[in-house]
Amino acid sequence: MTRLYIPRDSSALALGADEIAAAVAAEAQRRGESVEIVRNGSRGLLWLEPLVEVETAQGRVGYGNVEPERVAELFDAGWLAGGEHASRIGVVDEHPYLKRQQRLTFARIGITDPLSTEDYLAHGGLAGLRRALALDGAAACELLIDSGLRGRGGAAFPAGIKWRTVLQAQAAQKYVVCNADEGDSGTFADRLSMESDPFGLIEGMTIAGVVTGATEGYIYVRSEYPHAIATLNEAIERARAAGWLGKDVLGSGRAFELTVAKGAGAYVCGEETALLESLEGKRGIVRAKPPIPALAGLFGQPTVINNVVTLASVPIIFAQGAAFYRDYGMGRSRGTLPIQLAGNIKQGGLIELAFGVTLRELLHDYGGGAASGRPIKAVQVGGPLGTYLPESQWDIPLDYEAYAAVGAVVGHGGLVVHDDTANLADLARYAMHFCVKESCGKCTPCRIGSVRGVEVIEKIQRGEQRAQQVKLLRELCDTMLSGSLCAMGGMTPYPVMSALEHFPEDFGLPGQHAAAA
Repeated sequence: MTRLYIPRDSSALALGADEIAAAVAAEAQRRGESVEIVRNGSRGLLWLEPLVEVETAQGRVGYGNVEPERVAELFDAGWLAGGEHASRIGVVDEHPYLKRQQRLTFARIGITDPLSTEDYLAHGGLAGLRRALALDGAAACELLIDSGLRGRGGAAFPAGIKWRTVLQAQAAQKYVVCNADEGDSGTFADRLSMESDPFGLIEGMTIAGVVTGATEGYIYVRSEYPHAIATLNEAIERARAAGWLGKDVLGSGRAFELTVAKGAGAYVCGEETALLESLEGKRGIVRAKPPIPALAGLFGQPTVINNVVTLASVPIIFAQGAAFYRDYGMGRSRGTLPIQLAGNIKQGGLIELAFGVTLRELLHDYGGGAASGRPIKAVQVGGPLGTYLPESQWDIPLDYEAYAAVGAVVGHGGLVVHDDTANLADLARYAMHFCVKESCGKCTPCRIGSVRGVEVIEKIQRGEQRAQQVKLLRELCDTMLSGSLCAMGGMTPYPVMSALEHFPEDFGLPGQHAAAA
């Protein structure tokens, strides 16, 4: 029997993966071929989806961009033995896009059947949880602190310090909340993790629970991710049946339960306090801090809040040890970062590498340049409120501190690429307009500042008192940056000011060379 792997994540499904699986099964039956179809997750080579892999003696041979109507042609070409075909990309593990990566958090992604507990165990699953159960809470928190893991959702706060705060808090009930409200443009790492390796997230959250004394966990997933929600619910049921969740986790006498909660899709609910409000059944608006959620979070109780990638990175840290993880990266940015390459790029997808890689390497060595074939003009890093980086900054290593030094953010690791036809003044206006639409309205700098920001940028674009309006825009951005309650209003100035600084000609202002002269 020949085993074929056909992904079942959202991106592959959108491109017809279910139809391909049906066509493969029908064609194999017609030819009398014995095949087993495994519905794996995506490897993250999204420009090749649907990517069908055939298990051969040489390894798993991939066929990219497969279409249902070409399935018979692939059988004719002998693909069950790895035969040649125009869509054949060779052994997938040897593909340069994958081979040069350093996959720790995403090591199982695309390899396994996401809902197979046997597959999960066969690929290192639960080793981290077993070690966490053998440690006391303080030692486990120290291990996480030593690993250098910082929150991958954007704030980059040390995860172990947050866990230790919850551990030391005195309360009858504590919670673990996973922020899966992945709303940044060009980001999909959380979705891939939930759809392709849900047990990894479940294990990470269970470790957080047993370490801090929390017995209940919630995964807050945006409603736009129906496949992720369905996969998580099925995985939780299977984990509970296997004794990985419930009143007696792995026979340890420790309890931990998980529930998936569906968000309504407001961008601001990616902010942790707005998320907590929403999870409590209230309108999603930000809370003033202090108190911090680690002391007074969900229902006023001590709460660990981390995003998907942060929690999914925890099992390998406990399984392999703090030093193993800490040895990747640079400076205070330790471990790896799942980078999502999107926008105007030939080879969009997910790339997991240690901190320190540069944008230039990512754009050209992995991305293959702009999809349009034109020169790349700017890259927005860190979501819709991230900074636009011009080519002069593409050699800065991806590192939280190095980026902060130039007024940029690593954020969730999302990169959106624009070629030289993009107008950065239009994109700056879009950032302000995005804030108008998505602001929760609680604080004035964000609610009113973004409306005035759109008006001021439009005046600059029309050439109305341009010099005065530019001065006003800078002052407005400074007010939003300093006076907003959360990152929604506080970060909106980042794309606006970086566009104005690096691409003044798009605003009708003298270019940088002219200004220098």
